[in-house]
Amino acid sequence: MQRTQSVLLARLARVNPTVVFLATVAVVLVGLFAPGIVGGAVLLALAAGLVALLRLTWPVQPPATRIIRLLMLTLLVAVALVKIL
Repeated sequence: MQRTQSVLLARLARVNPTVVFLATVAVVLVGLFAPGIVGGAVLLALAAGLVALLRLTWPVQPPATRIIRLLMLTLLVAVALVKIL
C-alpha cells in the first residue's frame, strides 16, 4: 500500500498547478450556478475530492495550513448544503 501512495503523490506533484486551479474554479462555478440539488451535489463531490487530498497531505502540512484548509472545506460543505436545502 505504501508503494501505491507514493506513486499517487508523485503523479499529483507533476500536475500543473495553474490547470488544477482553473479546473477547480470551473467546477465551483458550475456548482454555484447549477440549480438546486445538482449544484449542491457537484459541490459535495468537489468537497469529497478535497477531503481525500487533505487526508493524503495532512502529515506534511504545517498547523496553520491545516486550519485554513479545514475552514475552506467547511465553508464549501456549508454552501453545498445550503444549495441543496
